[in-house]
Amino acid sequence: MKKLLVTRKSACLQPIRELIEKQKHMTLVLWTIECAKSVLPIFEEKYPNDKRPREAVEAAKAWAYGEIKMPVAKKAAHATHNAATAVSKENPSACAAARAMGHVIGTIHVETHAMGFVMYSITAFIYASEQKNADEIIAEKSSWLYERLLYWEANIDKVETSWASFLLKDTVPNKEALLRKRIEQKQ
Repeated sequence: MKKLLVTRKSACLQPIRELIEKQKHMTLVLWTIECAKSVLPIFEEKYPNDKRPREAVEAAKAWAYGEIKMPVAKKAAHATHNAATAVSKENPSACAAARAMGHVIGTIHVETHAMGFVMYSITAFIYASEQKNADEIIAEKSSWLYERLLYWEANIDKVETSWASFLLKDTVPNKEALLRKRIEQKQ
Protein backbone atom coordinates (compact mmCIF):
# COMPACT_ATOMS: atom_id res chain seq x y z
CA MET A 1 0.00 0.00 0.00
CA LYS A 2 1.29 3.42 -0.83
CA LYS A 3 0.14 5.09 2.38
CA LEU A 4 -2.72 5.55 4.79
CA LEU A 5 -4.59 8.56 3.39
CA VAL A 6 -6.30 9.69 6.61
CA THR A 7 -5.23 9.41 10.24
CA ARG A 8 -6.89 9.78 13.61
CA LYS A 9 -5.55 13.37 13.57
CA SER A 10 -7.26 14.23 10.25
CA ALA A 11 -9.76 17.05 10.73
CA CYS A 12 -12.31 15.24 8.54
CA LEU A 13 -12.38 12.31 10.97
CA GLN A 14 -12.82 14.25 14.19
CA PRO A 15 -16.63 14.01 14.28
CA ILE A 16 -16.55 10.22 13.97
CA ARG A 17 -13.64 9.95 16.40
CA GLU A 18 -15.60 11.95 18.98
CA LEU A 19 -18.62 9.69 18.45
CA ILE A 20 -16.45 6.57 18.79
CA GLU A 21 -15.13 7.90 22.10
CA LYS A 22 -18.66 7.92 23.54
CA GLN A 23 -19.60 4.35 22.63
CA LYS A 24 -19.94 1.13 24.53
CA HIS A 25 -17.49 -1.50 23.41
CA MET A 26 -20.32 -3.73 22.13
CA THR A 27 -21.63 -0.88 19.98
CA LEU A 28 -18.28 -0.49 18.24
CA VAL A 29 -18.03 -4.24 17.71
CA LEU A 30 -21.39 -4.55 15.95
CA TRP A 31 -20.76 -1.36 13.98
CA THR A 32 -17.41 -2.53 12.55
CA ILE A 33 -18.79 -5.99 11.78
CA GLU A 34 -21.72 -4.48 9.90
CA CYS A 35 -19.68 -1.87 8.03
CA ALA A 36 -17.07 -4.45 7.05
CA LYS A 37 -19.63 -5.87 4.61
CA SER A 38 -19.27 -2.73 2.47
CA VAL A 39 -15.47 -2.68 2.52
CA LEU A 40 -14.79 -6.38 2.01
CA PRO A 41 -15.85 -6.41 -1.69
CA ILE A 42 -12.94 -4.07 -2.50
CA PHE A 43 -10.61 -6.97 -1.68
CA GLU A 44 -12.78 -9.82 -2.89
CA GLU A 45 -13.43 -8.36 -6.35
CA LYS A 46 -9.70 -8.53 -7.08
CA TYR A 47 -8.86 -11.68 -5.10
CA PRO A 48 -12.00 -13.85 -4.98
CA ASN A 49 -10.10 -16.99 -3.98
CA ASP A 50 -8.37 -15.42 -0.98
CA LYS A 51 -10.79 -15.89 1.91
CA ARG A 52 -8.55 -14.54 4.69
CA PRO A 53 -10.25 -11.13 5.05
CA ARG A 54 -13.73 -12.69 5.07
CA GLU A 55 -12.56 -15.30 7.57
CA ALA A 56 -11.30 -12.45 9.75
CA VAL A 57 -14.78 -10.92 9.88
CA GLU A 58 -16.27 -14.33 10.68
CA ALA A 59 -13.70 -14.80 13.44
CA ALA A 60 -14.57 -11.36 14.80
CA LYS A 61 -18.22 -12.35 15.08
CA ALA A 62 -17.36 -15.67 16.69
CA TRP A 63 -15.03 -14.03 19.22
CA ALA A 64 -17.56 -11.29 20.07
CA TYR A 65 -20.23 -13.92 20.70
CA GLY A 66 -17.92 -16.01 22.88
CA GLU A 67 -17.70 -18.89 20.40
CA ILE A 68 -13.91 -18.75 20.04
CA LYS A 69 -11.07 -17.43 22.20
CA MET A 70 -8.57 -14.68 21.46
CA PRO A 71 -5.75 -16.93 20.12
CA VAL A 72 -7.99 -18.19 17.31
CA ALA A 73 -9.18 -14.67 16.47
CA LYS A 74 -5.60 -13.41 16.59
CA LYS A 75 -4.58 -15.99 13.97
CA ALA A 76 -7.37 -14.73 11.69
CA ALA A 77 -6.23 -11.13 12.24
CA HIS A 78 -2.66 -12.05 11.34
CA ALA A 79 -3.90 -13.94 8.28
CA THR A 80 -5.82 -10.95 6.92
CA HIS A 81 -2.82 -8.67 7.52
CA ASN A 82 -0.71 -11.23 5.63
CA ALA A 83 -3.23 -11.06 2.79
CA ALA A 84 -2.86 -7.27 2.82
CA THR A 85 0.92 -7.52 2.69
CA ALA A 86 0.75 -10.00 -0.18
CA VAL A 87 -1.15 -7.53 -2.39
CA SER A 88 0.29 -4.26 -1.07
CA LYS A 89 2.50 -3.44 -4.06
CA GLU A 90 0.02 -4.33 -6.78
CA ASN A 91 -3.27 -3.22 -5.26
CA PRO A 92 -3.36 -0.57 -2.52
CA SER A 93 -7.17 -0.56 -2.32
CA ALA A 94 -7.33 -4.30 -1.65
CA CYS A 95 -4.46 -3.99 0.79
CA ALA A 96 -6.26 -1.28 2.78
CA ALA A 97 -9.52 -3.26 2.73
CA ALA A 98 -7.78 -6.36 4.12
CA ARG A 99 -6.13 -4.25 6.84
CA ALA A 100 -9.54 -2.80 7.72
CA MET A 101 -10.78 -6.37 8.31
CA GLY A 102 -7.91 -6.89 10.74
CA HIS A 103 -9.14 -3.85 12.64
CA VAL A 104 -12.61 -5.38 12.88
CA ILE A 105 -11.05 -8.14 14.99
CA GLY A 106 -8.88 -5.57 16.75
CA THR A 107 -11.95 -3.58 17.78
CA ILE A 108 -13.16 -6.56 19.80
CA HIS A 109 -9.85 -6.53 21.66
CA VAL A 110 -9.70 -2.76 22.23
CA GLU A 111 -11.79 0.20 21.06
CA THR A 112 -8.86 2.11 19.50
CA HIS A 113 -8.98 -0.30 16.57
CA ALA A 114 -12.33 1.18 15.57
CA MET A 115 -10.43 4.23 14.30
CA GLY A 116 -8.07 1.88 12.48
CA PHE A 117 -11.10 0.39 10.77
CA VAL A 118 -12.29 3.88 9.77
CA MET A 119 -8.88 4.99 8.46
CA TYR A 120 -8.20 1.85 6.44
CA SER A 121 -11.76 1.65 5.10
CA ILE A 122 -11.71 5.22 3.83
CA THR A 123 -8.24 4.69 2.38
CA ALA A 124 -9.52 1.57 0.58
CA PHE A 125 -12.47 3.46 -0.91
CA ILE A 126 -10.21 6.29 -2.11
CA TYR A 127 -7.66 3.96 -3.72
CA ALA A 128 -10.49 1.95 -5.30
CA SER A 129 -11.71 5.13 -6.97
CA GLU A 130 -8.17 5.80 -8.21
CA GLN A 131 -8.20 8.89 -5.98
CA LYS A 132 -10.78 10.68 -8.08
CA ASN A 133 -12.70 13.10 -5.88
CA ALA A 134 -10.88 12.00 -2.72
CA ASP A 135 -12.47 14.78 -0.66
CA GLU A 136 -15.94 13.74 -1.80
CA ILE A 137 -15.24 10.10 -0.98
CA ILE A 138 -13.93 11.03 2.46
CA ALA A 139 -17.03 13.13 3.14
CA GLU A 140 -19.41 10.45 1.82
CA LYS A 141 -17.84 7.49 3.61
CA SER A 142 -17.25 9.41 6.86
CA SER A 143 -20.88 10.45 6.85
CA TRP A 144 -22.05 6.89 6.15
CA LEU A 145 -19.85 5.47 8.93
CA TYR A 146 -21.10 8.17 11.31
CA GLU A 147 -24.75 7.44 10.50
CA ARG A 148 -24.27 3.70 10.95
CA LEU A 149 -22.61 4.31 14.31
CA LEU A 150 -25.53 6.49 15.37
CA TYR A 151 -27.84 3.62 14.42
CA TRP A 152 -25.93 1.15 16.57
CA GLU A 153 -25.71 3.63 19.44
CA ALA A 154 -29.51 3.92 19.40
CA ASN A 155 -30.13 0.18 18.98
CA ILE A 156 -27.42 -1.65 20.92
CA ASP A 157 -29.71 -2.30 23.87
CA LYS A 158 -32.23 -3.98 21.55
CA VAL A 159 -29.73 -6.59 20.37
CA GLU A 160 -30.33 -9.99 21.89
CA THR A 161 -27.27 -12.16 21.57
CA SER A 162 -24.75 -14.00 23.68
CA TRP A 163 -21.67 -11.87 24.18
CA ALA A 164 -18.16 -12.82 25.20
CA SER A 165 -18.03 -12.02 28.92
CA PHE A 166 -15.32 -9.35 28.61
CA LEU A 167 -17.59 -7.30 26.33
CA LEU A 168 -20.27 -7.10 29.01
CA LYS A 169 -18.19 -4.81 31.25
CA ASP A 170 -19.80 -1.41 30.66
CA THR A 171 -17.85 0.30 33.44
CA VAL A 172 -14.54 0.12 31.58
CA PRO A 173 -13.55 3.51 30.10
CA ASN A 174 -13.47 3.86 26.29
CA LYS A 175 -9.85 3.38 25.20
CA GLU A 176 -10.12 5.78 22.26
CA ALA A 177 -11.13 8.55 24.69
CA LEU A 178 -8.22 7.61 26.96
CA LEU A 179 -5.82 7.67 24.01
CA ARG A 180 -6.92 11.19 23.06
CA LYS A 181 -6.32 12.36 26.64
CA ARG A 182 -2.83 10.83 26.71
CA ILE A 183 -1.94 12.46 23.40
CA GLU A 184 -3.24 15.85 24.55
CA GLN A 185 -1.27 15.61 27.80
CA LYS A 186 1.98 15.02 25.86
CA GLN A 187 1.48 18.15 23.77
